[in-house]
Amino acid sequence: MTSDTDKKKALRKELLASRAALGDDARASIDASIAENVFALQQYKDASIVFAYASFSDEVDTWRIIDRALSDGKTVVLPRVVPKTRLMRWFTVSSRDELSRSAWGIEEPEIDASKEVDVSALSNENVSLVLVPALAFDAACFRLGYGGGFYDTFLKDFGGYALGLARHAFLFDELPGIEAHDLPVDGVATELGLELSRA
Repeated sequence: MTSDTDKKKALRKELLASRAALGDDARASIDASIAENVFALQQYKDASIVFAYASFSDEVDTWRIIDRALSDGKTVVLPRVVPKTRLMRWFTVSSRDELSRSAWGIEEPEIDASKEVDVSALSNENVSLVLVPALAFDAACFRLGYGGGFYDTFLKDFGGYALGLARHAFLFDELPGIEAHDLPVDGVATELGLELSRA
């Protein structure tokens, strides 16, 4: 009998292959539409702080969103993984030049105490939006991530709006192996709009 863990592992492998097979031109076109749909959301317009991430490999491109958020005068913060934990530290950034590649090849901000954001201390007056990566989402807004648990840990204490980014082809009715510690996002933006929402 195949366990949920095995199903998730197999699905991750399948989705990574499908994502890589999309091709650069198709990916760029889809991702441009996703970004425009993010900008159209009231949650983006209202956000004074955008918790983003540096997209990696074939992920939905976040750089268009990061650049626009900066030009719109929003505070943009990016995560840095704390080794051997499920935690992330967040630092404000003003340009891509402030990032360096981690051992996993992911661009992360440098450790700078003057730029670190204490998520738990954010005032309720600070309307914040977090962009959440995933391999896939389901109809209940649960996500299939990469297995590190970083965003489940983060979302537990995050009081803002959690927005998943996905291409339409990577939405499912139900994902295997949803566990008690898994947390859904509030909505999922695709090239078709805000396609999923828990509101």
